[in-house]
Amino acid sequence: MARYVIKRLILVIPVVIGVVFIVFTIMNLTPGNPGRQILGIGAPQEKVDQLNHDLGFDKPFFARFFDYVAKLVKGDFGVSYRTRQPFASEVKARLPATLKLGIAALVLSSILGISLGILSAVRQYSLLDTVTTVMTILFASIPAFFLGMVLIYVFALKLRLLPTFGISSFKSYILPVITLTLASSVSLLRLTRTAMLDAIRQDYIRTAVAKGCNPVRVTWKHALKNALLPVLTVMGINAATIMGGAIICESVFAMPGMGTFLLLAIRSKDIPIVMSTTVLLSTFFCLIMIVVDILYAAIDPRIRERMEH
Repeated sequence: MARYVIKRLILVIPVVIGVVFIVFTIMNLTPGNPGRQILGIGAPQEKVDQLNHDLGFDKPFFARFFDYVAKLVKGDFGVSYRTRQPFASEVKARLPATLKLGIAALVLSSILGISLGILSAVRQYSLLDTVTTVMTILFASIPAFFLGMVLIYVFALKLRLLPTFGISSFKSYILPVITLTLASSVSLLRLTRTAMLDAIRQDYIRTAVAKGCNPVRVTWKHALKNALLPVLTVMGINAATIMGGAIICESVFAMPGMGTFLLLAIRSKDIPIVMSTTVLLSTFFCLIMIVVDILYAAIDPRIRERMEH
């Protein structure tokens, strides 16, 4: 198992470098330059050129790319063009809000999606199954940013129960968490229902029930354990999706987190911040996938045996 985890961790390195190269290329293909973005449209061209030179933006593409990778290997994530602050200090101020939002949404979406998926499978074609199916189709077709604006309109502007922006109190997290939870629990609910329906129709489940075993115990202990493998994959993808969705969600609710910070960096062509944030998110996604693989081995002995050889 340890050897397998080490191999996966080593594979994270080329994946992150590939993501960095793609994003770096896209950022350099976009029009504009950081000197003009920082000094403004009315600044003299001489000052703009001098600032671009100081920032190293006038170097060839590959020279800038390899300079950034070399600094990244040394643990230097760069300094913001806009604020002139190191990336680490910017993340320290904004990451806690994003983590609180993402973790709360991940936990709630997992609980909601898995529990409703199991109940829908066990009570197939019941009223509960019909309602959850309709709600799944509804929320799957609504973009998260539009759902967030609807929630703001109803609960903040009309009912005046919750704040519309910022993170002044615990209430400020309610609408963003609900938005991300509803958007991410849909796929988990549908897959859990499908996986559970397939599991409870297996011969060993029917045999256990026919021999007099408690149907509830058979469902939760035996059927659910075999249905969890594909569900874990979606949970891992949801974790990355939620972190990506937090970027849009934080923008809608004007939360001072990593999402708002990244969008502002993209608009101002703040390449060090965009690149370092990309490295952070891509590494997080790779680590989540490794955790999912380890959980596979913990649930299924056959997978664990293959990992150990």
